Amino acid sequence: MLIGLPKEIKNNEFRVGLVPSSVAELVKAGHQVMVQSGAGAGIGAGDDAYQAAGAIISPTAEQVFCDAEMIVKVKEPQKQEWEQLSANQILFTYLHLAADAAQTQGLMRSGCAAIAYETITDAGGGLPLLAPMSEVAGRLSVIEGAAHLTAMNGGRGLLVSGVPGTEAAKIVVIGGGVVGTNAAKMAVGLGADVTIFDRSLPRLRALSDIFGASVATRFSTHEGLAAAVREADMVIGAVLIPGASAPKLVSRAQLKEMKPGSVIVDVAIDQGGCFETSVPTTHENPTYIIDDVVHYCVANMPGAVPLTSSTALNNATLPFVMALAGYGMAALERDSHLANGLNVRDGKLVHPAVIEALGNLSAA
Repeated sequence: MLIGLPKEIKNNEFRVGLVPSSVAELVKAGHQVMVQSGAGAGIGAGDDAYQAAGAIISPTAEQVFCDAEMIVKVKEPQKQEWEQLSANQILFTYLHLAADAAQTQGLMRSGCAAIAYETITDAGGGLPLLAPMSEVAGRLSVIEGAAHLTAMNGGRGLLVSGVPGTEAAKIVVIGGGVVGTNAAKMAVGLGADVTIFDRSLPRLRALSDIFGASVATRFSTHEGLAAAVREADMVIGAVLIPGASAPKLVSRAQLKEMKPGSVIVDVAIDQGGCFETSVPTTHENPTYIIDDVVHYCVANMPGAVPLTSSTALNNATLPFVMALAGYGMAALERDSHLANGLNVRDGKLVHPAVIEALGNLSAA
């Protein structure tokens, strides 16, 4: 198979869908890989590194999209990209369609088979291709939140850890999955006062086993969460429903009761966000303030650390890329977990959660 690797074009997105070592694995297996010139610049991998791995270097994205049988990316395709996709192609990338009707319609019109990293499953019910970026985003959420608690960034001038004789920041993490667990690890490491909310008792028990007395675990109720948010210095939204829009768990009214200069970090923004006042931002302009609360809602947080993120992502995606390259769409018949990644095919939505989120959406 001829696999295409275009350069990411989303604002401040420096990750790359295939690192040189992944290209070498594909070439060794008998496949061809066409890489757009400069695709790996964000991770310090020049065209020479890809050529050494056996790739064909293309000067333009247009050639990559025209010639490749499968396109491998990181972020969802932008308008100029989905317009270049065709019915005989596989697109393998993050999609997050539930919160993006325009992209969904564009993919439907293209006729391509769009397979989303974030809805591929594993035998344990996990999301193995979402997990690496969730780990990165969870850890980054505390780093970014801590930076924006400083006075020069609009925060209340609070050091997360405090110092002897002062209080540490109170950090509330909504959701105890991969993002929430990694956020808690960073927050605990910085010495913060951390509380995790979740609606799964088994998960809360697991978190208690992981963190012991260093983290408070709470079953999430409307009243309990509202009270915790009111007292928090930082709130991290880490809720995910696979393929679906994130639930709105903190309202505008609750926001008004938060401390002036407190910070919310909405890691769920790719799926619409779990705060009523969340709208997507970029690394270039990452925050805005509503009711004296700093909102950090960057939609591609792991893009800030592209070397770590690209390597971690490839560790998870490469086996699936190899399967698709070797068997094409027949790979989905051989692996039900990979089949769960299929979101769009032959101009139709096929993933149940996306269908539920977007309703009877047409390609028109």
